[in-house]
Amino acid sequence: MDTQSLQAFLAVAETQSFSRAAEQLHLTQPAVSKRIATLEDLLGTRLFDRIGRRIALTEAGNVLLPKAQRILFTVEDSRRALANLSGQVGGKLTLATSHHIGLHRLPPLLKQYTQHHPEVALDLHFVDSELAYQGVLDGTLEMAIVTLAPHPVEQLHVVELWRDRLCVVCASDHPLADRSRNNGRPLSLAELCEVNCILPGAKTFTRTLIGQRFEEAGLTLPVSMSTNYLETLKMMCSVGLGWSLLPENMIDSELVALPVDTAPIHRPLGYLVHTNRTLSNAARKMIEELEHSRQPAHTHYR
Repeated sequence: MDTQSLQAFLAVAETQSFSRAAEQLHLTQPAVSKRIATLEDLLGTRLFDRIGRRIALTEAGNVLLPKAQRILFTVEDSRRALANLSGQVGGKLTLATSHHIGLHRLPPLLKQYTQHHPEVALDLHFVDSELAYQGVLDGTLEMAIVTLAPHPVEQLHVVELWRDRLCVVCASDHPLADRSRNNGRPLSLAELCEVNCILPGAKTFTRTLIGQRFEEAGLTLPVSMSTNYLETLKMMCSVGLGWSLLPENMIDSELVALPVDTAPIHRPLGYLVHTNRTLSNAARKMIEELEHSRQPAHTHYR
């Protein structure tokens, strides 16, 4: 059972498409099909049901899936450990980050890293933080720099580097801005819930953090629209479509920060790696750069 056939199997299982798997692996579709056929012949069973254009794992395929992931994880870990012996900092570093962190936190750090380590090929993916967590868990990502989950996750070493203070914002001509100016006092969470808001998707770490504060007060958020891109949230707020919570560093002349009668809400940002994975020299150097940028008094947890 060769690793190339297993890689093809995992790619087809992930994409549910032979053509998309071929693109992912930089192969032709017939080459992927041949690798899957070889694996099926070796195992004596079909791994995929092909119903029209739809691809689905068979029962045997579902049994093989986690085992194939573990095999390739071990092979890659061994390769990385051997490469580390040379002491050189090179090769590919597969790294994920969120769009917001990639735009607002990482540019100077990445510039410095690439200048210090020109032999490293950065394979940078922009994904939602929740998907980045899964990628580090299943081994498709070596590390991620994202919004951190509200609770520790088994098998992950997580380090908080920065905190975003989230501010309640709206357009300057929004009714809440008028109410705030006229009242001369902070708005209550209940007053916010009288007006539609625009927030990140329901399953995101940021939305969970915000939702907890309102749930503790026995309130339901009146979410009219959702998007995971904070820059899009900012635009929708600026044209008066609702209020939102955004990092303090995103507030400009297009928005008004509303005083609200509640403790500040902070979301933790940082990096995560797998606890059982051998990190490449390239990843270790990236962590060194990240640690230098750390704000004081932030935490490590698993």
